[in-house]
Amino acid sequence: MPETTVVLSEEVREAVAARRPVVALESTIIAHGLPRPRNLAVAGELEALVREGGAVPATIAVLDGVARIGLDKAGLERVAVDPAMRKLGHRDLAPALATGASGATTVSATAFLAARAGLGVFATGGLGGVHRGWTDTQDESADLRLLARTRIAVVCAGVKSILDVPATLQRLETLGVGVLGYRTDRFPGFYLSSSGEPVDWTVHSPEEAAAVVRARDALGGTAALIVANPVPEESQLDPAVHDRVLATALDECRERGITGQAVTPFLLEYLMRETGGASLEANLAAVRGNVALAARIAAAL
Repeated sequence: MPETTVVLSEEVREAVAARRPVVALESTIIAHGLPRPRNLAVAGELEALVREGGAVPATIAVLDGVARIGLDKAGLERVAVDPAMRKLGHRDLAPALATGASGATTVSATAFLAARAGLGVFATGGLGGVHRGWTDTQDESADLRLLARTRIAVVCAGVKSILDVPATLQRLETLGVGVLGYRTDRFPGFYLSSSGEPVDWTVHSPEEAAAVVRARDALGGTAALIVANPVPEESQLDPAVHDRVLATALDECRERGITGQAVTPFLLEYLMRETGGASLEANLAAVRGNVALAARIAAAL
């Protein structure tokens, strides 16, 4: 990749050079995950949470064929308001850079670019994973394979609850991606504090999580480490409502023949609409907690 296609902001470049803590943030939540103008306000709020935790925020996006690691105010505003902003996964980066396109980065693209820039910690909402009905569709998020070969710590609220969570955890084990529960022995369920699935390892402080990151690095590990941080119980989506609405959404998805990449946005939109926006608020509560924790882990490193 030519050097001019990846540019660090001056603040991020100085922080990396001085080995000060930096937290990578994805931009898809800004461009495609929230309604306007709230998306821009949330983008600023998340960066402020990183700073409060003692780290430098590095929101990542591709603008006019250049991968930007750290956005200024104008860059954030552009990602938030430009209707032509594409959604870029890891596989989309090369054509986007080559054609001068602009787009917001998903988990896979953000993790890849962050690691290339020397950043060690990335905060997001929920990861992609193995989709329900995988035996028929073989539909699996690109996040998993990318994380298997990208050395970064990812603070998240588990994987999206619309997915097959047990199968996703099995896939992460197969790929050698470590999973830590943060102050929990249950894998979080994105909108829910718990998916009901166990995790093998639990850490109770940012310092403990940082110690695991250092041990992985000392061993020469090349895969990501997931720090699974549950949304607070008081902020989660009501589990009964979640299960009822999701079951109806899955039935409608099948009846309408919605498949492939269209499934996830359909289910998330359905959940938001049928819960009166409660799923969105649970999502934001999870993201805020993950960003704050990521900053503390980065500072501990």
